Amino acid sequence: MTDLAAPQKVGVQEPAHGISFNEALVVWIRVAILSFGGPAGQIAVMHRILVEEKNWISEARFLHALNYCMLLPGPEAQQLATYIGWLLHRTVGGIVAGGLFILPGVFAIMGLSYIYAAYGNVGLVEALFFGLKAAVLAIVIQAVVRIGKRALRNPIMVSLAAIAFVAIFFYGAPFPLIIVAAGIIGFVGARLGRPEFAALEHGGKNSAVIDSMLGEAVPDHVRPNTSRTLRVAAVWLALWLVPVFALLIALGPNDVFSQIAIFFSKMAMVTFGGAYAVLAYVAQQAADYYHWVTPREMLDGLGMAETTPGPLIMVVQFVGFMAAFREASGLPPMLAGTLGGLLATWVTFAPCFLWIFVGAPYIEALRGNKALAGALSAITAAVVGVILNLSIWFALHTLFRQTFPVNGFGLSFDAPVPGSIDLPAVVLSIAAATAIFRFKAGMLVVLGASCITGILLRLVGVI
Repeated sequence: MTDLAAPQKVGVQEPAHGISFNEALVVWIRVAILSFGGPAGQIAVMHRILVEEKNWISEARFLHALNYCMLLPGPEAQQLATYIGWLLHRTVGGIVAGGLFILPGVFAIMGLSYIYAAYGNVGLVEALFFGLKAAVLAIVIQAVVRIGKRALRNPIMVSLAAIAFVAIFFYGAPFPLIIVAAGIIGFVGARLGRPEFAALEHGGKNSAVIDSMLGEAVPDHVRPNTSRTLRVAAVWLALWLVPVFALLIALGPNDVFSQIAIFFSKMAMVTFGGAYAVLAYVAQQAADYYHWVTPREMLDGLGMAETTPGPLIMVVQFVGFMAAFREASGLPPMLAGTLGGLLATWVTFAPCFLWIFVGAPYIEALRGNKALAGALSAITAAVVGVILNLSIWFALHTLFRQTFPVNGFGLSFDAPVPGSIDLPAVVLSIAAATAIFRFKAGMLVVLGASCITGILLRLVGVI
């Protein structure tokens, strides 16, 4: 096999594994349409289709690719699709698989953003998002519990999670700093041989290995090649960063488009631990620092991302849309919002392709590296504390109509005004949590039922 980045003419020929590009295209469209349920659901869909149904990739190779993607910043499910598409059909295969994975969400979030910007203050629309917020709060709490059970295996991991929560919630510590500190602690702990930092096991059946059509040999285009790596890195860095610098030069650093480009480019480099972890950082920066959206609007955007196909981090498109919509820079607001949303999406996902196409051949050699596994284990533990911060932040702005800032002695956080408690929101959130934890209801069922309940509450005059 030859890579499309190589300086040679690529002939029209069937790949050695026998899977045609058109056949793969149909499957990637199917994966994209079914990509609901957050990363766990999306990875399960890919495993069912690619490993169990199509037998395109072995269990071992699938889990190896997943482990690598979990080491990277960005949405691991989208990067896993990119990785497998790249294995099958080189660079074009990776672009198609990864691009199709986010395309349905791009259209869905954009359409919902138009409706939200135009009709967000209409009673029934407000009622729908009222119900959505309660369900989202329950879903985020479920994420804390699910990841916590897996990651907090010993007192050291529990301590890392607790320290991360206190640092980010009460002291406003930067999310990237928490991730870097946890990674260093885990790396050093693993190098010292501490068993607490051993690698996390995935839930897959590692013994049930399905023979891959790729075979067990490493394809030629996956082997490390320094000159090819430099070319690929140059191309994808240019695609990612040239628009950012062009906006800075043309509009200046204080323009909303420049701010969107810079902020989400920085976010793309620190999105370890999944979408729920980085959303705490995005929500607090977008609402409290840039004032692009209010906390309640951030919840609405998360609700949109939860109910549409694609990565949960697609909420950045809604944030970019609302930011540019409100600071249109002389453009029609809807056009500005469209450009802002697409810009946020581009600078968030372009690096994902860079990490795969540049890093995969080299990272495969680190598969059994214990120090790297220890760093990932510690980061995952700290992420539990970060997601707990996100759930409490959401709860404050869902269950209370007013909050007030607390500052002093190094502290910096929002506290609720007790008299502003929203009883219908409390009751609906408890009902959503009961459905998820007690009755094991699916995410889409809970989201749909909560939205319908919100509309009914508005029709009877309760909200």
